Amino acid sequence: MLRCNFGGHAMEQEVFVEQRTESMGASTISVNGDSTAFNPSSTALLEQPPVGDLHVFEPAAILPLRPAETSDFTETLIRGFDIVGSVIMLLLAAPAMLFTAILVKVSSDGPVLYKQRRVGKLGRIFTLYKFRTMVNNAEEGTGPVWAAQNDNRVIPVGKVLRCTRLDELPQLFNVLQGDMSLVGPRPERPYFVGQHRALQGVRLTVKPGITGLAQIRAFYDLKPEHKLKYDYLYIQKRSFFLNAYILLKTIPVVLLRKGW
Repeated sequence: MLRCNFGGHAMEQEVFVEQRTESMGASTISVNGDSTAFNPSSTALLEQPPVGDLHVFEPAAILPLRPAETSDFTETLIRGFDIVGSVIMLLLAAPAMLFTAILVKVSSDGPVLYKQRRVGKLGRIFTLYKFRTMVNNAEEGTGPVWAAQNDNRVIPVGKVLRCTRLDELPQLFNVLQGDMSLVGPRPERPYFVGQHRALQGVRLTVKPGITGLAQIRAFYDLKPEHKLKYDYLYIQKRSFFLNAYILLKTIPVVLLRKGW
């Protein structure tokens, strides 16, 4: 339980607490006292008809499709947290970002920043910024494909950037612009959103984020359909305190290079 004081008014709210029990590969996650059980290898999920690289499933079978109800005050608090947090992180990360830009520039041909159209809240298209980790024009021969752990298109310095998450730092400018939040489901490309109904609907009711439940769960070892489960869980329980908790959990994930 966290007790905070805002403008002389005491506020109290349960913070996200993980409680994972495992039995035959199943997991139980508790958020604000409500438990949700799911099995990442559930055949009920994986036997659904696949579309492209993503198995299409009915999210209602996993979680009720109901976004968390947040007040205007909470939304203002989250936005303020995003702005202040982004400015602080940009100031602290400025030397690392400069060094990263130089490494990318001297190690391979192509631009330092990788720009890509992504789908944001309510379907709004925006340009996402990242440090380039792949060869220039990596998808010319393949078309849009999902991120993979061992991708031969990744440049040597790109592997380090991905492991340390330094490639994501330019997205702090996306947060300042209001296209993203520090915490939320990862934004997908219009191609994938158009192909997979699981990426539409309730998943677009919140701003996409730099980190989220799926990201503190693991790096690249979760399949796309499994990441969606964590996205829906977050959307149901979204709050200022949950966002703060996920940001705190992101620190050891980045430093230790593993999820919980």
